Amino acid sequence: MVDRVFTNCEVRPLSGDDPASAVAVTDGTVTAVGGPDELLTAGAETVDCRGGVLLPGFVDAHTHLDIVGRRAVEADLARADDPDDCIGRLLAADDGEGWVLGFGYDESDWDGELLQAATLDRVSTDRPVAAAREDIHTVSVNHAALDVLDLPADGVRTEDGAPTGVLVEEAAEAVFDAIAPDYTQTREYLLAAQEVALSKGITAVHDMVRQSHAPQVYRELDNEDALSLRVRLNYWADHLDAIRELGLVTNHGSDRVRTGAIKAYIDGSLGAGTARLRTPYADSDSVGEWRTDPDALRELVSAVDDAGLQFAAHAIGDAAIDALLSAVESVDAAGERHRVEHAEVLTGDLVERLAASPLVVSAQPNFHRWAAPGGLYDERLGERRGLTNRFRDLVDAGAQLAFGSDCMPLSPLYGIQQAVTAPEPSQRLTVDEALRAYTSGAASAGFDEDRMGAVTPGSVADFAVLSASPWEVPNGEISDIAITMTVSAGDIVFDSGD
Repeated sequence: MVDRVFTNCEVRPLSGDDPASAVAVTDGTVTAVGGPDELLTAGAETVDCRGGVLLPGFVDAHTHLDIVGRRAVEADLARADDPDDCIGRLLAADDGEGWVLGFGYDESDWDGELLQAATLDRVSTDRPVAAAREDIHTVSVNHAALDVLDLPADGVRTEDGAPTGVLVEEAAEAVFDAIAPDYTQTREYLLAAQEVALSKGITAVHDMVRQSHAPQVYRELDNEDALSLRVRLNYWADHLDAIRELGLVTNHGSDRVRTGAIKAYIDGSLGAGTARLRTPYADSDSVGEWRTDPDALRELVSAVDDAGLQFAAHAIGDAAIDALLSAVESVDAAGERHRVEHAEVLTGDLVERLAASPLVVSAQPNFHRWAAPGGLYDERLGERRGLTNRFRDLVDAGAQLAFGSDCMPLSPLYGIQQAVTAPEPSQRLTVDEALRAYTSGAASAGFDEDRMGAVTPGSVADFAVLSASPWEVPNGEISDIAITMTVSAGDIVFDSGD
């Protein structure tokens, strides 16, 4: 018996099937796609989609939902106009106790420098203040924080021998260790992040977790029927021994929470100047850093592959991507769907090698915001700017492409707009291709292509309803389309009318 029929909508299944005007749902699963007259049955509830465009729910293949929650609860520094704006937001969010925290600033938004200790001293001179850059590879702190932090030798930026307050990579991680939330805070952050995700039409995420209460929180929310998202947990490599001892394997879990991949950093970020390049940066003599050097990487890939687990490697620079490809080529990885996260700088033959490899390219189209002339990529890479995020070339070569946001920002429609308006033809996708990367492509990266990513009989009834068609509005206005309804397992979990 049909439970619900979603009507008054343009259904775009993204499965290759023709558009329709209604979807029937039973027990959280799509049972039929067609017209309302043929699908409506006695006793079925009718859900009016108010003339919207019904798509599969978006699957975000790379998230840090705790950071999204922190932005919602602490100071949100995203799109700050200048350092003064950051200071104002930090002061407004200060509750008068402990650390003053802000997340998501990007100095390229104001064509300036990274926040420094002297600037953050304007928030407080006696309490520690930390402002995390959007890529979370850089954290800026005030002098009070420098006094209390136990910092490593590497990653502390100095000027004339004194720390500037800019901390990168391992030093930035020391800040995250110092401000790590307890269970109650983690639950607050993740519930706040879930509300943000649902409001963006996201119904499933691949979340990156490390030394966190998040796995426990997700599973307890699942047991309480309070988890509307489907969550795939990608654990940091320092969890590998524990995961093997517990007998966890990729795809183990419930309908809502499953074990995903083992994740590792190979290099850093372009924003921090720590992504590992084959040749030096345009604005320095550095080639970046190894977070995991090639020899250790080969050992790690072999260990993860031998354990029957999926591997997800953060590799941004061309040297890091090359090292990952060489490591994966050394094992029999055909069925494991190992992943390269980001894959930004694609020089030489890297596109062809990625297409020929079993790797899934888990990329972030929103990073195109830095690709225009005069932008961050231009500053860091010079002429190599045009060789970043080559989605058109990857698709044409036959690579497996999945899209995620890295929460910069958490917004599939923003990423889709960036993918279809990218500066270079080698980077630009069609609307259909970008939507598929954010639905079926991301689902496949998580072994979920038979469960989600399209609106077809047998798939979970996870939908995003849009106020307008992304095929019909100008490409530069796709991110302005409103999400009017998000549906998970047939239940309305977000309604813009409420």
